[in-house]
Amino acid sequence: MEIAGYRFPNALALAPMAGVTDRVFRSLCRGLGASVTVGEMVSARSELRDTRKSQLRLDFSGEPAPRIIQIAGGDAADLAAAARINADAGADIIDINMGCPAKKVWRKAAGSALMADIDHVGEILAAVVAASPVPVTLKMRTGVSADRINAVAIARRAEAAGIAALAVHGRTRDQHYRGEAEYTTIAAVARAVSIPVWANGDVDSAAKAAAVLEATGADGLMIGRAACRRPWLFRQIAAYNAGRALPADPDLADERELIIGLIEQIHDFYGETQGVRVARKHIGWLCERRPPHAALYMDLMTALTAARQVRLLECYFDAADAAPSRIGRA
Repeated sequence: MEIAGYRFPNALALAPMAGVTDRVFRSLCRGLGASVTVGEMVSARSELRDTRKSQLRLDFSGEPAPRIIQIAGGDAADLAAAARINADAGADIIDINMGCPAKKVWRKAAGSALMADIDHVGEILAAVVAASPVPVTLKMRTGVSADRINAVAIARRAEAAGIAALAVHGRTRDQHYRGEAEYTTIAAVARAVSIPVWANGDVDSAAKAAAVLEATGADGLMIGRAACRRPWLFRQIAAYNAGRALPADPDLADERELIIGLIEQIHDFYGETQGVRVARKHIGWLCERRPPHAALYMDLMTALTAARQVRLLECYFDAADAAPSRIGRA
């Protein structure tokens, strides 16, 4: 896949996820085979631009190009201004969020709620492309609801407006993340436009990745929730698609090094208090893969200091090494 001169050899992208795809997690996924990573969405509203939350989300220091910043909002002028400001600050690609189904987002007529008004979508796309000195991409869903599937129409508007690439999640806004993703609409989008298309939704194994590419004819895959639980999925899919032997999941020693390193970097990135809170979600995903005893799980999820959190993780992996049958794999 190629977008505006940027080549992505395996066309595997880490989906933007608020509260997850910070600089630390993006770096981990790139190291494990993702060729594209997208930052967490940031609000287009000017009064929120300089908050600590936004500044952390906009921290791309030390990252290779292309640095992709996703903007969210419902006002065309705000989004256009945000695109220009973020490009001037170093973004290589601007991504517009029309896929987030969270209530706090769509209640503000942003994210996936925008898909309800195709004319407004057109205004936003035209305004952002005109204002941005760098390429603009779009992430969306199949529609607002089962009786309002309009991704193909929006895709055509996007291409006509100058959008450089699309990512389509195979669910409507009303579905949130329930049920199974459908790929028929993504296939229709891929046939309707000549710009690159990423297929997104429920890609959780190398075999499923190959099946989704076959079903959709998409140019690449964008992976979200499955990457949170198994970030090494990228290298497995890349190997499978290239006809190479499928890499195994990390053994206990490798997973220990990976997870504790990730948690320590999160502590450093956010500072101790916030870092401990952010790290809990990654610990939770670890515990899904290798469930610990209830008491150890509660200790891990309630630790208040970075040192205790790391110490408990060391205990967790020591216990798994001593008695793997008691820890187990999810």
